[in-house]
This record gives sequence, structure tokens and C-alpha cells, in this order.
Amino acid sequence: MKQVNFNHLQYFYAVAKEGSVTAAAARLNVTPQTVSGQLATFEEYIEARLFERHGKRLELNELGKTTMRYAEDIFSLGTELSRALATKEAGLAVSFNVGIVDAIPKVMAFDMLDACFDLDQSFKLECHEGDLRSLLADLSVNKLDLIISDQPLPTGVSIRARSHYLGESGVTFFAATELAAKIRDDFPRSLHCAPFLMPGAHSAQKQNLLAWFESMRIAPNVVAEFDDSALLKIFGQVGRGVFCVTSSIESDILARYDVEVVGRVDALSDRFYGIAPERKINHPGIDAVLGAAKSMLQQASHD
Repeated sequence: MKQVNFNHLQYFYAVAKEGSVTAAAARLNVTPQTVSGQLATFEEYIEARLFERHGKRLELNELGKTTMRYAEDIFSLGTELSRALATKEAGLAVSFNVGIVDAIPKVMAFDMLDACFDLDQSFKLECHEGDLRSLLADLSVNKLDLIISDQPLPTGVSIRARSHYLGESGVTFFAATELAAKIRDDFPRSLHCAPFLMPGAHSAQKQNLLAWFESMRIAPNVVAEFDDSALLKIFGQVGRGVFCVTSSIESDILARYDVEVVGRVDALSDRFYGIAPERKINHPGIDAVLGAAKSMLQQASHD
């Protein structure tokens, strides 16, 4: 039986990830000739082709896809081992890297993540914000241990990960005092033509809102759109428009911002997910965060 040369496998893995020899060379900080030579040696050794060329792009054939699945497992375990050994050797706390999708309210993220500090095992929490696509890219190369998202893992994404449904909550609409007084009585019809602060294009809430507005024949005046949920609330606080947030953190919004409740819509619900990689050994913080998130959302739904 032929033994796999892991150095050759690393070059193959880089080309498969990047889609071209040139991009793989830049990632590995070597020349394209080196990458081409190592890939050719690997294919000669196994006596089979792993890629098909389509223009300037290399795409995996069936054998290549099989090889890639094994390579991902091998390098994923290697990364886990390196982190574990480095941590033990230096006497440092294990890092827990969590990605937070921009649309997730900060207070909700805090309530979910705070639970991991109660574990017996100490570790350093590292939080990273971004859109789901960029966070999934980091998850695929083991830079993240967990993603907290407002939507599940998209279909067709070639990442070995699993979506964990955490729960859902209705939506509460807020506005500054003066604006709230004008539109509260005839809610939700009063939202028609009212200034509205819309969540960003990558937010699942935006798509739900647009569908609900259409079904209700309501057309608010969208005066601004925000990827950053905290910035959206600040603009709402100074009276620039109505905004909505998942009802599970309604009391926190009222406590932190100078706004009032305009109305609530249970039929318009936000759903939340934890996306974790499929690993041999998962980070101990994952179960703590997912458990806290589920408990929080279940309690909110019963209030």
C-alpha cells in the first residue's frame, strides 16, 4: 500500500481550496512552479488525475473530491492538535473563537456567550463579527469554533459543519417617544409611509420584513439600512425612524435606549442558529453557549 506524502497533500489542498496554482502559490508563499511540480509529483505517485482544467481554473474530479474530504479531516485534526499542544506547552488558556453575524443583537450575543465563563475549564473568548459568508470561510479553515447566526448553514456550501436550531422569537417595533406617539394607535397600518430603519441586505430579518410588509400591503419609507444592529438602534433612539428587534430582548432595548414600544408582531419571527464544525473533538464552550441560547429563547417565548 502506498503511503501518502503529506507535503504533497498540502499542495493539493491549497490548489483545491484556491482553485488555481497561482492563488495557491500566493497562499503558501512559494512560486507557482513549485506548486505545479508538487501537484504533478503527487498525481504521478498515485497514478491518477485529481483535477480537470476549465479555462484558468482547476476543478476537482470525483477522485479529487474524495481526496479533498480526507485532506480536510487530516488538516483539521492537525490544526486541533497543534493548538492543544501549544496551549499545554505554554500554559495558556484554550481559545474559544466565536463568529457573530452582524445582524445578531449585541445584548443577545452577550447573554449567549456569558455562560461559557461558568465552565470549570478556563479559556480565552475571542469574538469576531461579520457577514455569514465571511465567517463560514473562517470556519472552513478552523479559525472559528462556532458561529451564531440568524440563518442556518446555506444549502450547497461545501463545509463540514452542522446547524443547530436555537429557537425563535416574535418581533417588537420601537421608536423614539415623539414618533412612537404618532404611530402607536393604528399599528401596524401606521407603519405605511412612516420612516423606517431597515436591517442590512444579508440579514434574514430583512427578507422576513419585506415579505410581511407586502402581505399587509404596508410600504414604509425606508430612510436607512444598516448591517450593524447597534448603529441602527442609535439612529432609532434619536428619532430617525422606526426599527424592530427580536422580542426576546425587548426589556434590554427599553433599558439601554431611549425608545418606546410601538407594537409587537408574533407572526413575524426571527430564528437563530449555532453553526459548528464537524470535528472529532468539539470545543467545550460550544455546548455551554448553545444551551444558554436555547434556554434564553425558550424563556422569552413563554413570557
